[in-house]
Amino acid sequence: MEATITTRGKKRAAFLSIVSNTTLIILKFIAGYISGSISIISEAIHSLSDLLASFLAFFSVVKSSAPPDADHQFGHGKYEDFSGLIEGTLIILASFYIVFEAVKKILNPTEFALDTNIAIAVMLFAAVLNFFISMYIFRVAKKTDSIALFADAEHLRTDVYSSLAVFAGLLIIKITGIAILDPIIAIIVAVLILNAGFNICKKASNNLLDGTLPLEENKIIMDILEDYAISRNVHFKNVKTRKSGINREVELTLLVNAEKTIKEGHHYCDEIEKNIEEKLGNTSFLIHLEPFVENHCIK
Repeated sequence: MEATITTRGKKRAAFLSIVSNTTLIILKFIAGYISGSISIISEAIHSLSDLLASFLAFFSVVKSSAPPDADHQFGHGKYEDFSGLIEGTLIILASFYIVFEAVKKILNPTEFALDTNIAIAVMLFAAVLNFFISMYIFRVAKKTDSIALFADAEHLRTDVYSSLAVFAGLLIIKITGIAILDPIIAIIVAVLILNAGFNICKKASNNLLDGTLPLEENKIIMDILEDYAISRNVHFKNVKTRKSGINREVELTLLVNAEKTIKEGHHYCDEIEKNIEEKLGNTSFLIHLEPFVENHCIK
């Protein structure tokens, strides 16, 4: 039941992102057309990449929630990681296009005659809307440990910063009439977008390539194992961790005194799994039991 509620919440957050991005794309393209501002057009392109990312996030959330089947016996969690990688790539491509258009405008300047009022109003509205939407999606992403939703929220957060930058730039242009600021602001926006894209790709790639869990999570696991080893007089070796979608996977070899029964050894495994699960959540385990003779254990 809890899994169903979690999946429903993820779908709701992804769908909300689609609706908000669609609205902002329409408003930004209209404002950009009326004003002739490359910085607003760049923001519209940014939102378009956000919309594509939102569709990807929604698709991956639906697919990753499917149970294991004959073709995917370990589940479908990596759909979220793959989606995150595509989303990050879209952001990077969008940033390069924005720089290309901005440089063209710098090299071939035209008269900057525009109605800044509607442009300023749209950018302020976009910043406020994306702030609240991104905070909501970040909360859902953290609660469900969804990298697809995290990537989507990261999209929207960079949109907040870039929208505020464009808003401030247009305000300065309105006051000073310095038109060259418009493409310069667009390039600054592109740098922010590029940085976010690289961060998302790095995290998604780590999971797709079965990289280890983050340092802080590995420390939690090792602290639990070491405390347990002291309290139960057991040993452990070959500890491995990785991430697949929202699921963490932990493998290790547990060495139990040879005089203990299989039932006792299995009980130790259950206790370790419970302790780690309580700290991290969404964790699956593969624990190999081996016997050892006291004072002859090789860790």
